[in-house]
Amino acid sequence: MPSASSPPVRLYCFPHAGATSLVYRGWQALSEPHLLVRGVDAPGRGTRRRERRAACFQALVRSMAEQVVADLLAERDRTPGPRWATFGHSFGATTSLAVAAEVTRRVGVPPERAVLSGAVPPRLQRPGPLLDSVTDEELLARTAADGGTPQAVLADPTMSRILLRMLREDDTVRAEFAREASGLRVDFPLTLIAAREDVHAPPEKVWQWSPHSSARVRRVEIDGGHFAAVRRPEATLTTIVDDTDPGKG
Repeated sequence: MPSASSPPVRLYCFPHAGATSLVYRGWQALSEPHLLVRGVDAPGRGTRRRERRAACFQALVRSMAEQVVADLLAERDRTPGPRWATFGHSFGATTSLAVAAEVTRRVGVPPERAVLSGAVPPRLQRPGPLLDSVTDEELLARTAADGGTPQAVLADPTMSRILLRMLREDDTVRAEFAREASGLRVDFPLTLIAAREDVHAPPEKVWQWSPHSSARVRRVEIDGGHFAAVRRPEATLTTIVDDTDPGKG
């Protein structure tokens, strides 16, 4: 664990497809005092639901980067030299890395580390929408099988309609990953988290994020399926705390 004198790291967390930063609501209590968990929402979602939705990947990255930059600059006014890191799961992994690169460009301070969980790198993703021919019933069944969405959401007609809309909106953005993010390269360290039973992002594919960074890359293999890292946040947060400890590495 980091020493008591180490300042906390601001951990910006990016949700998976069809989700908001609410999925990270309970993480702060599990990470004190080493991390300050900050959920990052897309415009039109969650804490930013009154804003106009970003229509494409680059617009989404710019908007989410502005949110992180504003928070970092406000903290820098209070405490010089704030430390920060990012965590993104599945859809949120690609978004989080692109945002981290943009924030670094704007503020001139790279993150301690970007943590990418349960995600296949853009160059291995099939371009174009994946859900156009999938019915609502099939999509809800797939979502239920993945285990990352509360049953109460799936069973409620209003909430399930909202979920379906968000999943399809995110699929439109995801369709751009192969074109817009395949060439993304950063100079800060990565931690890659892969679950052994993940049928969407198996470890051998998750490890192929390594060429996206010129810095050190750590691979962490865990038990479970696609949502293992977010369903067992204690272990995930312990990994992040260890990887952002300035006394290690």
